[in-house]
Amino acid sequence: MTTNSSISIPGVTASNIDGELLWGFWYPALRSEEMHGRALVTSMRLEVPLVLGRDAAGKAFALRDVCPHRAFPLSAGSCDGQTVECTYHGWRFDAHTGQCKEVPSITADSRLQCDRIFAGSFPCEERDGYVWVYLANSEGRAVDRTAIPPVPELPKFSEDFRITHLTADLTCNMDTGITGLMDPAHGPFVHQSWYWRSRRSIREKQKTFEPIPMGFRMASHAPSANSGPYKLLRFYGEQVTTQIDFVLPNVRTEIVRCGSRWFTNRTTVTPIRRDVCRLDFVAAWNLFRWFPVTPVLKFFGKRFIGQDQDVIERQQPGLKVQPRMMLIDDADRQARWYFQLKAAYLASQATGAPMAHPLDGPVTLRWRS
Repeated sequence: MTTNSSISIPGVTASNIDGELLWGFWYPALRSEEMHGRALVTSMRLEVPLVLGRDAAGKAFALRDVCPHRAFPLSAGSCDGQTVECTYHGWRFDAHTGQCKEVPSITADSRLQCDRIFAGSFPCEERDGYVWVYLANSEGRAVDRTAIPPVPELPKFSEDFRITHLTADLTCNMDTGITGLMDPAHGPFVHQSWYWRSRRSIREKQKTFEPIPMGFRMASHAPSANSGPYKLLRFYGEQVTTQIDFVLPNVRTEIVRCGSRWFTNRTTVTPIRRDVCRLDFVAAWNLFRWFPVTPVLKFFGKRFIGQDQDVIERQQPGLKVQPRMMLIDDADRQARWYFQLKAAYLASQATGAPMAHPLDGPVTLRWRS
């Protein structure tokens, strides 16, 4: 059965959520290793220009990269470990709150109340080698930092593990990038190879999904017999299971267990602008400690991601003349759930009503891949 991505939530339709940015979430802004000493670093997420750095204690901060005085980029200035100075007129702002601390041009009898002037600031935390920024709005207006959720963290099941990261730019909007994360049918075609899958290996799959807060879960199951990398785990002679979660706004997490051994990975697709996204992939594991997993994973991971980049780039001319994607059951049901979750979240934000979840219980899907 073919269908489009229509959404049955009052006041919210697929046409007005297509490419819509989602506020009120943590997003990875850059890698922790990109910030050194007191140097200021720029980033853009959800079309918000950011300037990031570290204070004297090494704690990360994030400000909107726009001075409220004359809209000059704060990143052109400097950080003394406590404040960021705009190099245009020397105004200084608290690195964490954005509160103005000094305006050099005013005289002692000035009525200007500096403490009422703020550069936009954003909650900022480091986790799993990333600097995360909480984007509640584009202006960096104050939010109750005690009320926001914790920063996403990659699950780990032992103290001793290795970790690695990959990143890539995707020339597409948020929706196109994210629906690609949950598309099971393209693997034997886009990623066909000796180490992954071939067309000859296509077979029927059956997976059970269940609702989780802000997303859905592919319940723990034995990996598909035609998924090459999982076969390596037969070395341990123990049962292998995998579980995959998707949670708004953009987080896909996989947990692979094999007795006391484990491999977890998380992929996020974050809008830089409405037409460009950043893919961040992080993996942690305690498998095959005697083998150089990191360079092998990076080599094949870059090839894998590169294949998706090529597909997305080739897809863009077609999306300009046919922006509405056709989604079919059951292979595209996860993409439909994503659009429904997104619509439900936007409706909840607009009305204040509880968010309606598209899944009301376990669902079993079948497809061939």
